[in-house]
Amino acid sequence: MQFDAYFIGLGIAAVGSGIGLGRAVGSAMEAIGRQPEAAGKIQTAMIIGAAFIEALTIYALISVFLKG
Repeated sequence: MQFDAYFIGLGIAAVGSGIGLGRAVGSAMEAIGRQPEAAGKIQTAMIIGAAFIEALTIYALISVFLKG
């Protein structure tokens, strides 16, 4: 396979999704620490957001195999 900007972009997308997921989970944990009675709602929202972030990462992974 030829090395091109496509793979650099996928790498940036993977790193970006990892950073985004870490920030989302960290912020959710901080929010639960500040307001423990709202833990259920915060956790639900965090899990839905994390699922969307992971889905985008999986799409990037699949596109590597489809391109090749």
